[in-house]
Amino acid sequence: MGAFLKQMDWLGRARALGYLRLLALLNVAMLVFLVATSRGGIDRNGFLLGSDFISFWTTGYMLHRGADVYDASVHIAAQRAFYASDTGYTAFFYPPSFLPMCWPLGLLAYFPALAVWLIVTGVAYIAAVRQWWLRAGETAPLWLLILAFPAVPIVVTHGQTSFLVAAFLGLGALLVRSRPDMAGVFFGLATVKPQFGLLIPLALVLTREWRTVFSATATTLLLMMIAVVLSGPQVWVDWLAASSRATTAMEAGAVPFGKMVSVFAAGRLLGMSVSLAYALQVAAAIGVGLGIGLLCRQHRWTGAVAASVLSGALLVTPFALDYDLVLLAFPALWLLGEGLRGGFRDWEKLALALAFIAPAFARPLALNASIPIMPAVLALLFAVIVRRATNPAPMHWQENELQGIS
Repeated sequence: MGAFLKQMDWLGRARALGYLRLLALLNVAMLVFLVATSRGGIDRNGFLLGSDFISFWTTGYMLHRGADVYDASVHIAAQRAFYASDTGYTAFFYPPSFLPMCWPLGLLAYFPALAVWLIVTGVAYIAAVRQWWLRAGETAPLWLLILAFPAVPIVVTHGQTSFLVAAFLGLGALLVRSRPDMAGVFFGLATVKPQFGLLIPLALVLTREWRTVFSATATTLLLMMIAVVLSGPQVWVDWLAASSRATTAMEAGAVPFGKMVSVFAAGRLLGMSVSLAYALQVAAAIGVGLGIGLLCRQHRWTGAVAASVLSGALLVTPFALDYDLVLLAFPALWLLGEGLRGGFRDWEKLALALAFIAPAFARPLALNASIPIMPAVLALLFAVIVRRATNPAPMHWQENELQGIS
């Protein structure tokens, strides 16, 4: 039984492709069924198609009318003028740097805006994944990998920002050595969800990638200034107040802990106090930070560093949900490519399989059985990537220095 999971020699190419086809079929069938059984844009469970997207669209609508997007009462009223949910209100806590991306949404009606949003952000995500896929060796059709990945339909059904943020982070991590200024632009754009970029400054400083640091800083400042032009300087004060409310809501479980994939949420789901759950989260973040420091001791940004930063991103933040797991495509592809070229080591196939399939089961298990599986899955993936990087086989990615987007 140990070898069954430890080495997983039974999971070869033919069997893996068979599982991918089955998962892709199930994912597509689920999405088609969801849309086909909806009525007037409301699915059979009574939820608006696009779910969370109503928050972003409402924000864009408000920006065109000069309204305060961080005034909860005004945002609620504007949102419910279009759709009043029986299950509550979809809040908006994103930083003002996200406002320039919401502004165009207010030019369209809700459902056309949702379609444009999913197409544009989905194409950006596929473009980013394709670059990592090419370097992994194109071992399976890209369309099959995308359609089979269970995290993808979660993003689609929620109309979330995860495709966009993952694309920014994936492209940024890929381009640090070959196009450092462009990498910084992508990292700066990713600050619209700042909790996933906590490891990036650490890794960039340790690897002395100063051009990327400067470019990321300039891009971030530019987004901040555009937000001020759109809504005035007070918008940053308003956001800080909204962020305080968001933290309180998170700690209280306003977003059910079963929908989250962080170490903090796992602790709360298992009955820990807020303080103890935070302590566990801090311990995880320190462990990941030490792992990144170990990889960066040669002061070089490599494929291994990029994969480790992106796999660790979900471990160091207390606020991450299951739709954010689309970010795992990048480190998983790096590990897959290394394994196919240099041979898989113990537990690597298991880490890849779990990282791929676990998004389908994480929420049901957490909500219905209070079993939070994702922190363990994320920790395993991060650990095997760091282990391979610190005791490498032939350094395929490092030798090629990630030579830019082809």
